[in-house]
Amino acid sequence: MDIDFSLILVSLVAFCGALWLLDSFLIKQGRLEAIENYKRTQAKGRSEEEVSQALKELAQEPLVVEYAKSFFPVLLIVLILRSFLIEPFQIPTGSMVPTLQVGDFILVNKYAYGIRLPVIGTKIMDVDEPKRGEVMVFIPPHEDKYYIKRVIGLPGDTIRYEDKNLYINGEAVSKEFVEDISVKTTIGDLPGTLFSETIGTIEHSIQYIDAAGSRRTRTNWIVPNGHYFMMGDSRDNSEDSRVWGTVSETEIVGKAIAVWMHKEPGLNLPTFSKNKRIF
Repeated sequence: MDIDFSLILVSLVAFCGALWLLDSFLIKQGRLEAIENYKRTQAKGRSEEEVSQALKELAQEPLVVEYAKSFFPVLLIVLILRSFLIEPFQIPTGSMVPTLQVGDFILVNKYAYGIRLPVIGTKIMDVDEPKRGEVMVFIPPHEDKYYIKRVIGLPGDTIRYEDKNLYINGEAVSKEFVEDISVKTTIGDLPGTLFSETIGTIEHSIQYIDAAGSRRTRTNWIVPNGHYFMMGDSRDNSEDSRVWGTVSETEIVGKAIAVWMHKEPGLNLPTFSKNKRIF
């Protein structure tokens, strides 16, 4: 399971905010009383400098409270941005090649498909629904971590994938041959083919491994209400809805909108030369 940064942020914001409130309503009163007591009983006969230094020390906040008050607004802003606006995400596998490469850092629009509460994911405001062809980040039904694939089927759609051909509601999805390519896999480079595919209004690239046959006996799916059928653009090198089923609407994270940085695995410097919008 991946580290839940949303839970960590919420916990830190709650902790810092609680300390701030605790200090404001309880601890601070003790400091004010100590200052008043010092002025009444000890300030007389002392130099202005001594009194000023003593009052400064008495008014000093505990270090943990000082840090909490400093970090709270910063953490709150980060939580709001990450939970409701934009969240960064790194591409961990090659299932979305050629659209997205391993090492791409992307931005995910968190409000494109509705505003959700952090951690629990409950939608509190509708904005829009996923459309065929869009690239979406979500949590799959079999594993509690972020995945990224392309939306292929909407609720109620019938999907068929057979002999490297995709059909939605009985109609073949349009694709055009681009060129022969070499496809990187875990067992080395294999000969493949690059196509341009159009789903809805979105044109994008997909790739096949020429020698790869069908590893799956099932070829037809009906997408349940409130669910989406997801596939990777590297069609023969992607574990997706063909394997683990459809994605519930409640597990949507957001819409992938742009690559903002790329870093090759290992000791390599990041580059911004591959920045682009995601289609």
